[in-house]
Amino acid sequence: MSGERIPTGLIVEGQLRRLTSESIPAYVINRGAYAGGLILLKINTIEEGCTVLIQQRDLDGELGWMSALGGESTVAESEADAYIARAVDRDPDLWVIEVEDRERRNPFEGKVIEL
Repeated sequence: MSGERIPTGLIVEGQLRRLTSESIPAYVINRGAYAGGLILLKINTIEEGCTVLIQQRDLDGELGWMSALGGESTVAESEADAYIARAVDRDPDLWVIEVEDRERRNPFEGKVIEL
């Protein structure tokens, strides 16, 4: 069983069900590769803008989350959407999930990787 991992599509489906049961709005913006695409997460705070996080591996090989837009924690929604469009153009296997949360919480597992 070493080296096997849960398909990304299954992880996304499970998280969307959990978020729905907690009445947290979440949407699939881009459906990536079911078996192994990475996840890009747009957390929309509605009033304050958006945070964009992308899955990355740390030095130990563990999946975590890194700010996709450098040190900026919150950007205008138009800037977040422009970044996401470029990211999907580069990697069509990328899953893009939008979550609406005024508290800017990441609903997926994994630590935030700081640079």
